[in-house]
Amino acid sequence: METKVGWIGTGVMGHSMAMRLLKKNIPLVVHNRSESKTKELIKEGALWAESPCEVAKQTDVIFQMVGLPKDVEQCTLGEKGVLEGISEGKIFVDMTTSSPSLAQKIGEAFKAKKALTLDAPVSGGDIGAREGTLSIMVGGDEKAFQSLEKFWDILGKTVVYQGPYGAGQHTKMVNQILIATNMIGVCEGLLYAYRSGMDPWKVLESVESGAAASWSLSQLGRRVLDKNFEPGFYVEHFIKDMGLALDEAKKMNLSLPGLALAHQLYIALKAQGGGKKGTQALFLALSELSPSME
Repeated sequence: METKVGWIGTGVMGHSMAMRLLKKNIPLVVHNRSESKTKELIKEGALWAESPCEVAKQTDVIFQMVGLPKDVEQCTLGEKGVLEGISEGKIFVDMTTSSPSLAQKIGEAFKAKKALTLDAPVSGGDIGAREGTLSIMVGGDEKAFQSLEKFWDILGKTVVYQGPYGAGQHTKMVNQILIATNMIGVCEGLLYAYRSGMDPWKVLESVESGAAASWSLSQLGRRVLDKNFEPGFYVEHFIKDMGLALDEAKKMNLSLPGLALAHQLYIALKAQGGGKKGTQALFLALSELSPSME
């Protein structure tokens, strides 16, 4: 029998991921807080559901990609949430970057209803979501993970089972810690190239293939040089992720000064009105810290 699939959350990432499933002729039932953001998916054949609960009732596998941990909790455990509509044997996959403790709480709640859960946050931004090249970090029920292989193949390039409930989220924390200070280096380096009078495109050509190479430099560095600060990943969501990682580090009595610095710089960027911009907009905040001599 054909697996019935649900998708909750059709923002920058979720929309592209859901569209990839539709393009592979996988029928979808979709829900988003703002129904208008599902119009393109519905035009392509998706069916609309009034609530996460209704998505769960109508489908066998439910994917979710929303904004904040509070959204995860509301859509999953709240009134008319997924838990209310799910039944034995169904699989719920939360792909939002959220807290490991919340993933564990969700896992135990669904286990009581004999339903299976996975926490499966992703990395790769809007480009990875559109092209199906995301890195997907998965925690939760291992058998459920194995049963969804055809979906992982559509959505991602690197898909790794990390362990029990919350393990996917812990892995994503590592990912965001690595990105945070790297973004400072990318933006400071490009700002230096500009201020020293160099051609920044030629500088990028030289440095992106050497020891300084990174995805952020090659992908987001180019957006900086194009003066494109639109989101592949929102600044305000990155601030949320760094806050989660700092909270988890505190529980482990772990000092992460580089992450703390990046967190503060991005808070400053948000205060300047950059919360809805992409993470590469840190370049703008650093520029403000060092006004031109001209």
